[in-house]
Amino acid sequence: MRTVFRTSEVVAARGRGAVRHAIASGRWQSPCRGVVVTHSGPLSLDERELVALHTCAPASALAGLSALRHDGFTGVETETTYVVLPEGADRPRDAPFSTHWSTELGPQDVHPLKEPRRTRPARSLIDAASWCDSDRLARTIVIAGVQQGLVNDRLMHVALDRRGACRRRGLVRESILDASGGIHSLPEKDFDDIRRSAGLPPPTRQKVVRGPDGRYYLDVSWDALHIAVEVHGAPHQAVARWDADLIRGNEIVIDGRRLLIFTSYAIRHTPDVVAAQLTRMFAALGWPAA
Repeated sequence: MRTVFRTSEVVAARGRGAVRHAIASGRWQSPCRGVVVTHSGPLSLDERELVALHTCAPASALAGLSALRHDGFTGVETETTYVVLPEGADRPRDAPFSTHWSTELGPQDVHPLKEPRRTRPARSLIDAASWCDSDRLARTIVIAGVQQGLVNDRLMHVALDRRGACRRRGLVRESILDASGGIHSLPEKDFDDIRRSAGLPPPTRQKVVRGPDGRYYLDVSWDALHIAVEVHGAPHQAVARWDADLIRGNEIVIDGRRLLIFTSYAIRHTPDVVAAQLTRMFAALGWPAA
């Protein structure tokens, strides 16, 4: 049952006097100017979101993680309500929610029929990644949204192109590639740059391999030292995929090799950590030989 209304709606239906009496008597409440809630109890998250929408300009929409919640996104939760307003709209005074502005709030970015009014999943993922607190969380949000089937990588690229300049644009693009598991998302050259900067010898093998799940990874080995490295293009969150990775890793160790596993994110963004672990592995096995 709907409980949150613009004041003008209930005044038109009940009359101004009746609305004032219901609020004054405590049966109803008005948490923000211009909004009426037809009960006196605590507001649910859904109700707080509707209050935020009704407080803002009519063309506003839920956005980011708030919009994603209604489309079934899981894994990242927030109590903050995110609203995007049309460019030039006034921010409500003392608004207890996060506001952003955009010139792109047409039907390509905001679903014209779904309630509550909200941005489409691709746009929501991009906004959530742009507005969150860290690069790691931004990457998690984008990859999770694609892996959960809310949107495909093609729609994400199109939405990002339309979105224009935004915070973490490069990281979002990179994460879309990682989520799709494409061969071009694998940092083959980046890994080799790290290896050379650490002064380590060329590997016996370094090639992109297609796994049984259809995803690609970088497979590197130094046969003389029995060292193996795998670089995964995206987190393998599905249980079956994760289990297959563990089994494969066990087989590599059983064959007598030492195994290091990195994500493409680590290769691109924490190369010092990768280089340090590689160097320590080589040193533990007596390289360079005395």
